[in-house]
Amino acid sequence: MKVRVSAIAVAILLAILVTTAYFLLSKGIESKNRPLILIPKTTNPHVEFWRVLNQGASTAAKEYNTELKVIGTPSESDIDEQIKLVETLIAEKPKAIILAATDYNRLVPTAQKILNAGITLITVDSGLEGGMSASFIATDNYVAGRKAVETMKNYVQGPANYAIVSFVKTSKTQMDRENGVRDHLQKDPSVQILDTLYSNGSEEKAYEQTKELLAKHSDIRGIFGLNEVSTIGAARALKELDPERKIKLIGFDSSMNEIAFLEAGILQATVVQKPFNMGYLAVKTAIQASEGHKVSTTMDTGSEVITKDNMYTSENQKLLFPFVEK
Repeated sequence: MKVRVSAIAVAILLAILVTTAYFLLSKGIESKNRPLILIPKTTNPHVEFWRVLNQGASTAAKEYNTELKVIGTPSESDIDEQIKLVETLIAEKPKAIILAATDYNRLVPTAQKILNAGITLITVDSGLEGGMSASFIATDNYVAGRKAVETMKNYVQGPANYAIVSFVKTSKTQMDRENGVRDHLQKDPSVQILDTLYSNGSEEKAYEQTKELLAKHSDIRGIFGLNEVSTIGAARALKELDPERKIKLIGFDSSMNEIAFLEAGILQATVVQKPFNMGYLAVKTAIQASEGHKVSTTMDTGSEVITKDNMYTSENQKLLFPFVEK
């Protein structure tokens, strides 16, 4: 009788173990097969930074045999739409969400919903208040802002008035760059800095704002464009209104238009990021974190200052002309 009871107990235990193992295995397979979702600030095809970042992410996804979905809003100023989009995608229960937050604070409650759903969160390019993600992969934008000021000093010396043309005010990327520029300009008491102009990611708005700026302030000696569209908008205005090239422009990012402005002497330099590396590392890190591996909480992908004099070096050519899938 005791032998029979023991045999039944062993059989029940084995059944429980087999069921548990099958459940864990099936959940593991299910998790492995779930896609990653990348949510950039914008899916605007005319902004080369995001096209290159997406290509880096796609390359990593192919290398690691993982499905990647890239879903975003048409404009990086669509903060409400990005919030709605993220909350919709949480229901799909992806393996991980890679988020470039359009707003440093307003996306925080939504990011908490991602974590509450048990989904791995990686932030790329632009982070969130409180450092909520498993890893934040981006340029050190404060340092990049300092580089822009140091470069401007090569073209403008002595007392000067400066203007800043930026993009979305509440973006962490913008905040760090602007602070980097302002903090390093303010070390010189002879410098005056005008209020920052925010284009909300619109090249046309940056163009119109810069034209109005130049009409009101004829004494400006330097302008900082803090992203691709802000730089191009400002450069277009300078091309029209500053034919003698008295006003110096330092920009950010790279595109065919920016390269043309560099060659024409309208843009003196641009601080170039490494978006391909950023996208690649974001996907690689998302996979590692979702599988329970320890990952670095922050990764600085670096930046380089490109001028007309150094733009033709082999290393800088790779930064200016990264492979972009058409």
